Amino acid sequence: MIRLLVRFLGLMLLAAAFAALIIDGTRSIAASSLLLTPLGQTGMWLFPNKFPLLQPMIEKNIHPLLWNPILLFILRLPTWLGLGMVGVACLEIARRRPRPIGFSSRP
Repeated sequence: MIRLLVRFLGLMLLAAAFAALIIDGTRSIAASSLLLTPLGQTGMWLFPNKFPLLQPMIEKNIHPLLWNPILLFILRLPTWLGLGMVGVACLEIARRRPRPIGFSSRP
């Protein structure tokens, strides 16, 4: 059951990544230059009240070094790339492992 939910989440994230790629592509074509929407800007659009509270919470409760080099790098990635990487990771976690070759399945 958990595997099904993780697969579904992975497929939804890949669909959202594809939609973000199409949006960035059409904006780039309209502007005649490359325009990429960072993941941080998308987070600010989706959660305008809670997103600014993320930095103080992470620096206070977890560790300040987690925010500056790691999460700032992730938040500067294009939205389609960030969503796509998480979606592929979910699908990889939920995939069935192949049966080992050379072992008998008989008792």
